[in-house]
Amino acid sequence: MLNLKKTAIYLSACVAAVSLTTAPAVADECPVDQVRANATPAGPSAPSGVTDEVIASIDLGQGYGVPGRLLRMRRIEIDPGGIVPWHAHNERPANIYVIEGSVTEYRSNCAVPLDHSAGDVVSESGEISHWWRNNSGETALLISADLLPPAKDEDATN
Repeated sequence: MLNLKKTAIYLSACVAAVSLTTAPAVADECPVDQVRANATPAGPSAPSGVTDEVIASIDLGQGYGVPGRLLRMRRIEIDPGGIVPWHAHNERPANIYVIEGSVTEYRSNCAVPLDHSAGDVVSESGEISHWWRNNSGETALLISADLLPPAKDEDATN
């Protein structure tokens, strides 16, 4: 059986490989006729029913030439009704892999909510802000791989 660190490294590589070799899942895309600037107002500002644990990180300044940046992997559990609060990705690109359950995303540039289910990979980058809610009756389990900007604490949740 793999230990937690080896599992985290393996999952990080898988998420990176999927994001580099395939187009984003359809669930990640806003319908063309629903895309518009400021389509969704800012959502909740505090997390609720969310467990967010850093399971691995790599200091990209140590041998990778990107000082002050961390490549971080987190395990995120969102209880039914739980909320990942409003946050931006202009400085923190991320790939989210939904392992179990489902979550609904409310994006700044999309007039309709986006549902993400087990097996979906969601790319978060550029000038988007958003929040997530677990609207289902079961806990959602996600793995997040993100590039933490300078001046952010490794344990920061958004």
